[in-house]
Amino acid sequence: MNIALLAHDKKKELMVQFCIAYSGILAKHSICATATTGKVVSDTTGLNVHRFLEGRGGAEQISSRVAYDEIDLLLFFRDPSQAQLDDAEETLLRLCDMHHVPCATNIATAEVLVCALGRGDLDWREVYHTENRDRTFNMF
Repeated sequence: MNIALLAHDKKKELMVQFCIAYSGILAKHSICATATTGKVVSDTTGLNVHRFLEGRGGAEQISSRVAYDEIDLLLFFRDPSQAQLDDAEETLLRLCDMHHVPCATNIATAEVLVCALGRGDLDWREVYHTENRDRTFNMF
């Protein structure tokens, strides 16, 4: 499974602690993240994290991966004290809804999703990818 990580500045330490706690599960999957989040998670946990651009650029790159069904799970620890999300973050969450990508925006939901991932409850994503890929190729 391909897992994307994002965290607002005030939530980066929480993301690191989360990734330490669940490193046994996360290490079995491909992880990508925005630049700063990816760096702190990788440096602290030793997990292999593909890093995208900093700031909005990384969120936009992850959004494009979601749009092409290349992301299976999004963990986005956002700071609810911020007035609103920026456009790239709003787009990312909207694309997750459109493409049926499980998404957590806080640690409680992230724990539920990662535990489900560890049990195999998200294996339906593999079937979903196969069906969409077959449908796309059959159209031509």
